[in-house]
Amino acid sequence: MNQIAYKFVSWDVPALESLAGSKAYILRKRLNDGGTLTREEKDWITREVNHNTYFKDSILLLGYRFNFVDVLKTFVVKQYGHYTEYKGVDKTSIRSMLYGRVERIVEL
Repeated sequence: MNQIAYKFVSWDVPALESLAGSKAYILRKRLNDGGTLTREEKDWITREVNHNTYFKDSILLLGYRFNFVDVLKTFVVKQYGHYTEYKGVDKTSIRSMLYGRVERIVEL
């Protein structure tokens, strides 16, 4: 079982329990308890992880890092003649995150 979140900043932040109503906290807790994700939740995790500048396997919230490495896979996407690496739950969530024509998605 994974820890729900890790503090990744050196300054004082609110207690982790104060974030119990956040989407990242709820999803991480559900995964820790053996639950499953809906399509919208998979798409949300994929979008948030790939639009994050600090970590490519986590969602950041108020100084805490919610790690989703256990559900993420690495994909290489060919789009407009260029290859880019993304982390995502599945190919469908990668495709829903991207705009335009996707030539190919390969899981590594």
